Amino acid sequence: MATFVKRAFKYRFYPTDAQAAELSRTFGCVRKVYNLALAARTQAWARQERVSYHQTSAMLTAWKKSEELAYLNEVSSVPLQQALRHLQTAFTNFFGRRARHPRFKSRKKSRKSAEYTTSAFRFRAGRLTLAKMAEPLEIVWSRPLPEGASPSTVTVSKDAAGRWYVSLLCEDPSVRPLPPTHAAVGVDVGLDHLLTLSTGEKVSNPRHEHRDGARLATAQRQLARKAKGEGANRAKARRKVAKVYARITDRRRDHLHKITTRLVRENQTIVIEDLAVQNMMKNASLARAISDAAWSDFRSMLEYKAQWYGRAVIAIDQWFPSSKLCSACGSLQDTMPLNVRAWTCACGTTHDRDVNAAKNILAVGLTASVCGADVRPQRSTPGGQSAMKQKTPRREP
Repeated sequence: MATFVKRAFKYRFYPTDAQAAELSRTFGCVRKVYNLALAARTQAWARQERVSYHQTSAMLTAWKKSEELAYLNEVSSVPLQQALRHLQTAFTNFFGRRARHPRFKSRKKSRKSAEYTTSAFRFRAGRLTLAKMAEPLEIVWSRPLPEGASPSTVTVSKDAAGRWYVSLLCEDPSVRPLPPTHAAVGVDVGLDHLLTLSTGEKVSNPRHEHRDGARLATAQRQLARKAKGEGANRAKARRKVAKVYARITDRRRDHLHKITTRLVRENQTIVIEDLAVQNMMKNASLARAISDAAWSDFRSMLEYKAQWYGRAVIAIDQWFPSSKLCSACGSLQDTMPLNVRAWTCACGTTHDRDVNAAKNILAVGLTASVCGADVRPQRSTPGGQSAMKQKTPRREP
């Protein structure tokens, strides 16, 4: 039997008052169970004891029987159990040095979501009904699901702007490796131009947050004038700010999806730099612009789409001097200040700084893919670990 890529299809829906109340209760119970389990595991760690997923599952059964937490029985048990599984995954990633230590969920700041498995929902003829609900959700089917698709999990969420979404995880038979091609491209990310390709093409930086800066500033000033607390006026002002941010995020994500899809379709190999974006965000003068450019999102999209369609993404070492190296003769310049956008090498070649960097990124990436890990590649993705930074993973206590 053929195995297809599992893909999430996200749609907006409009719940009835009863459905909204039920989902809000579920979000609260999911957050409560996650925090209780995290506290239990953290306290056990302090006592040099180990608490596994199965132990937290037994704790959940006991919590439901207690008078104080009896309200956990009012919602579906599946999202609560999934919260414990997500916590186990978070600890696995932490001990594998892939993520930070799990943090407690906040009622105001954390994402409101609940995950349902097949035992907790019914999907028939394009109508989705969740556990504890009598009516199906009113979903706006903005694009069709794959023919004959049967969701394995359903995730319901509500964003800060008050919009409700449902995400259905299905196998997508349309995602297949593309025909091989000999095309390869080097990509240099930046702020003046979002991307510069080794072909000489430059992709402009839309600066979505900057374009909506006046609208965002107005909404934030209105929020700042409202008295702090749980008042309705402050909640309205907070939603206005969230709506502006949601517009910025949606436009940014749409732009990145179009760029990454085109790069993956046109090229067999894509070479990028392995930038430490979190460290770069510590620069106060550039943090906002770097955040608006969303370099991490660009790389993430590029990697999973390359995996889907049989392409290769190679990330070279962030310290490779791509800007200071002449792509024509290979000579290395001593310095290259950021304000220098074009320069002439001793060999007589005049370079555009970003195009030259993209050409060097492509050259070293292709060399690394052929010769192995001695030419300073960071890693070849998707999958795999740095060839230069192998570390012994910590064992889970």
